[in-house]
Amino acid sequence: MQFKKYILRLALVLLPVWGLAQTTYPQSGDKQEIILDRMEIKAQKDPVLNFSKTKPLSREFYVNAVKKYLNEDSTGVELSKADRYYIESLLKNNIEWVPEEMREDLLSKRPVLNTFYEYPAGFYETHSRDFDLSINPIINFGVMKESNNDQRLFYNTRGAVVRGRIANRIGFVASVTDNQERDPSYVQQWISERQAVPGEGYYKEFKAAGGVDYFDAKGYITFGATKYVDIAFGYDKNFIGNGQRSLFLSDFSNNALFLKLNTKIWKFNYQNLFMELHNAYQREGDVLLGKKYAAMHHLDLGLTKWLNVGFFEGVIFGRSKQFELGYLVPVIFLRSAERNAGSKDNSVVGLDFKANMFKTAQLYGQLLLDEFKLSEMKSNKGWWANKYGFQLGLKYIDVLKIKNLDLQLEWNRVRPFTYSHYDSVANYSHYNQPLAHPLMANFNEYLGVLRYRPLPKLMIEGKAMFYVQGKDSTANVNFGSNLFLSNSFGRLSDNGYYIGSGWKTQTAMASLLFSYELKENLFIELNGLIRKQKAITAPIIPTKTGTVLSAGLRWNIGRRDFWF
Repeated sequence: MQFKKYILRLALVLLPVWGLAQTTYPQSGDKQEIILDRMEIKAQKDPVLNFSKTKPLSREFYVNAVKKYLNEDSTGVELSKADRYYIESLLKNNIEWVPEEMREDLLSKRPVLNTFYEYPAGFYETHSRDFDLSINPIINFGVMKESNNDQRLFYNTRGAVVRGRIANRIGFVASVTDNQERDPSYVQQWISERQAVPGEGYYKEFKAAGGVDYFDAKGYITFGATKYVDIAFGYDKNFIGNGQRSLFLSDFSNNALFLKLNTKIWKFNYQNLFMELHNAYQREGDVLLGKKYAAMHHLDLGLTKWLNVGFFEGVIFGRSKQFELGYLVPVIFLRSAERNAGSKDNSVVGLDFKANMFKTAQLYGQLLLDEFKLSEMKSNKGWWANKYGFQLGLKYIDVLKIKNLDLQLEWNRVRPFTYSHYDSVANYSHYNQPLAHPLMANFNEYLGVLRYRPLPKLMIEGKAMFYVQGKDSTANVNFGSNLFLSNSFGRLSDNGYYIGSGWKTQTAMASLLFSYELKENLFIELNGLIRKQKAITAPIIPTKTGTVLSAGLRWNIGRRDFWF
């Protein structure tokens, strides 16, 4: 029996006859993420915003949490002009959750034909007692020029997104886009090596070499089982963490079929996530791709009003004709279920934390354990199966008391062979792409983001990245950077594996973005990027330096960046 049948049956059991008010979630990369970060840090002890590790966040929860901060006298939280602009923008983008007495202030001054853009953020919106509907176009056009590359580089996305609620009980979202792009040379090389487009699924070659053509469709429904439990079922992406990266689950790979249960009560936020994934594969004609599955739990506990700690567990597994029903139990340790089933599936566990401090900063981090043996770690022999990684990050808003100048620093370090498995089907991947960090394993990475908004509609963002990674020296030798290889393949010994083992390379990237919001959710942007890759111990890997200049227009869609 297929996974979809199990999940549908489980959803039907959980779906009550009379559901509660239902929410939806913003798209990945939505501009609202910036103001939510700032308000969480400024408020420090907000009981809703502090539970922000599992993304995307609920529209209902964050609208109700944020709107009160418009009254500075009652909350004591000081807002800049840009903060107030973004909070008002957040309300305009979520009219269905705004109280009726506030909606009149958010109406457009000049609706088009008295029908379209009644509210500034919605091409077409209707809101009644039993029905909410919002329809918006999606456009993302841009051209790029890369040094030492004569190709015509571009991106071209057209589509639409629809969301709404029915009888205040069922929420729904659906979006579809048609896309063509030819990306910078380092992205083209990644596509060629991985046989995948970052963040996307099936694709075709488009015209001249390096171009890709793909169709992206995603959507889900949501409903409330109880006052405290929300359920979502659909085809989309999820993210766990507070960083630029996640070592647990990121939105880097393709959309996946999922069932998500989120329980928020007292000081707990507990999420169960079940997904159907695709095995790694070689591109060929139209064939049915192999399936594998994932079950993940994340428990977030508010130890204090400003400090959260969390526990994560996940398992990736493949079965030829069935889903492992034991993994559907939402309140059991997956490792125990795995062992009782007599399997050796790919299990990982993790701890995370987040602390909001001084109303100006947030310290966060993750620790992921794949396999671990303390005695081997103490021996310091570089045992291959000590597979783990950690993240440590800092967000600092209004740097040096300069309003709207925000800094984020992040360090990610993952040992060789982490996320891999002796069974290549059960590695930590989906659709030829890693489920967590895009660099996979065997790396040490530093990230920095400096964001400034001198005007409410203008954002200037500088980003920098530097990492060292050990790559496989030949096709038959495995140094643990490629999670798609079986971890029993190509190992020269059991010891001697450290970060950078293999052909050590270092890569540095920096970019500067100017983004101006012409009207609600319509941005014109200029971006410059420089990337340099250099081999330290591998002369066969050439040094590559490239700069990319780009200009574009995007509407109702997040930016498409390639930071790896």
